[in-house]
Amino acid sequence: MRIAYTGWTWLVNHKDNYVWEFEQFLREVSDLGYEEVENFAFIMDYFEGDAGRVKALLDKYNLKMANLYQHYKDDDELDYENAVKFIAFMKEIGAKYLNLQGTMWHDEPLERPVDREKVLKYAALSNRIGRLARDNGIIACFHPHAQTAIYKEEEIQLFLDNTDPKLVSLCLDTAHTTIAGMDAVEAFRRWADRIDYVHLKDVDPNLGQYENPMQSFCELGIGTINFRGVYRVLKEAGYDGVLCVELDHRPVCNYKSAMISRQYLHNALGL
Repeated sequence: MRIAYTGWTWLVNHKDNYVWEFEQFLREVSDLGYEEVENFAFIMDYFEGDAGRVKALLDKYNLKMANLYQHYKDDDELDYENAVKFIAFMKEIGAKYLNLQGTMWHDEPLERPVDREKVLKYAALSNRIGRLARDNGIIACFHPHAQTAIYKEEEIQLFLDNTDPKLVSLCLDTAHTTIAGMDAVEAFRRWADRIDYVHLKDVDPNLGQYENPMQSFCELGIGTINFRGVYRVLKEAGYDGVLCVELDHRPVCNYKSAMISRQYLHNALGL
């Protein structure tokens, strides 16, 4: 399995300086021994579509771009058009996975009933984008995520039941499965045959103190998740893909967060 790190927390402060911050991200995670990286698909806009500049920076720090991440806009034709652009860019920079995610809501209530119509709409769109991805040598993976229509166990299963396994895989996230009320190890075991990409992050033991459960996400080894169990399930299933550490925020700084998780992966899992 290959170890990756997510770069979007480097790109949140200086909108006029994203290119410099992107390189700083690559410099730091390379220094820590990560092999691959991921980022939002719209980084192509930071570089004005110049894939050569992105590829040159990746090569400079001996890194590969594993995955680009597309958020749906709840406009099927726009989402498909964006996928066309992103996939073309991905082929030029050598990325293999396109992560897909439903539109997030930020207003109350954060927890909402199952929206069967929206789940099925996302399934149909993901099948369509998945076929485009497959035809271009890219693997489309859907990421169940808090504050979206596909998050809880029932929603994930409904989505999977209505997507073609040959076209759409699953990016399962240890923390999102946990705050959705599932046991991460059992969730990975249940859907192992659909998983083609993995997000790793931990959950603070004091989950109940947070107004928004996503604020509980933390570095690997600090929280409650049984990563050894998740890793064992993946090995038993023959998974040989990317394990990508992804934090939505950094308690101290990006470098320290990435270092804590990298040390945990080495010490606990031998990676």
